[in-house]
Amino acid sequence: MEKQEMALEVIKRLKEEYPDADCTLDYNEAWKLLVSVRLAAQCTDARVNIVVEKLYEKYPDVDALAKAEPEQIEEIVRPCGLGKSKSRDISACMRMLKEKYNGKVPDDFNELLKLPGVGRKSANLIMGDVFGKPAIVTDTHCIRLTNRMGLVDGIKEPKKVEMALWKIIPPEEGSEFCHRLVYHGREVCSARTKPHCEKCCLNDICPKIGVEL
Repeated sequence: MEKQEMALEVIKRLKEEYPDADCTLDYNEAWKLLVSVRLAAQCTDARVNIVVEKLYEKYPDVDALAKAEPEQIEEIVRPCGLGKSKSRDISACMRMLKEKYNGKVPDDFNELLKLPGVGRKSANLIMGDVFGKPAIVTDTHCIRLTNRMGLVDGIKEPKKVEMALWKIIPPEEGSEFCHRLVYHGREVCSARTKPHCEKCCLNDICPKIGVEL
């Protein structure tokens, strides 16, 4: 099966298996997703969702968070780990949103990359989830599973995986496809244990690269 044909079949099956898959970070405004995705680095989404509730109680909008000192933000976000660098990035990001973008999150990929603490993964998440534009979020699940399925060939660098997937994933499918990989990676194609291939919806087509059978 050619990579593009394989990709379409994987998309189809994962869509049937996880029809309601979406972002596992809680947010109701674009700037909140920016904050959460920065906090999610080396931290579970579940913990981030708990921590940000306290953050937004004290700083309910971009202006309030932009006025806060990094040390004040760090006191709240410390449970997410890497508190100093994350709070510094969040503070600088909110100030830039306020000063350069009138408190609004830009809907342009390259403009998003100018925001402190925002890399390609975060920018793609914002583009896809907030603005409904083509996006491929190369998180650890995406990188691990697309290699295991043979959609990419032994590539670990996020940007290179993203570029390889753009060639075979229809643009309108990218964002939801990546969300479904997260669900599938947690529930079936695990990293911490042996993958549960016997109950995988892709069992008959997946080459299981790197899996000890």
